Amino acid sequence: MSAELEDIHEECGVFGVWGHQDAARLTYFGLHALQHRGQEGAGIVSNDNGKLHGYRGLGLLTQVFSNEQVMDRLTGNRAIGHVRYATAGSGSVDNIQPFLFRFHDGDV
Repeated sequence: MSAELEDIHEECGVFGVWGHQDAARLTYFGLHALQHRGQEGAGIVSNDNGKLHGYRGLGLLTQVFSNEQVMDRLTGNRAIGHVRYATAGSGSVDNIQPFLFRFHDGDV
């Protein structure tokens, strides 16, 4: 095997949707297809006219988002999600995206 291929490893899965009224739910299904990329945690953040709604937790995607009310709160026409495969950091919820950074002139 070439040195180039020896360096290829599985890492987290990331999926996003832009411009659809049910972006978070479509992101959920996209992450479901990427579940093999990370099984330690999952998270989704949506953007509803500049207001961010996020949820994350430890476990498989279906475990983290088992409550339908969680998905109902992720409103907006933009969303991005993450399934975590730990390559660094602890296995705590603090290392599962989405991360929210607060600044004096807005959140990222």
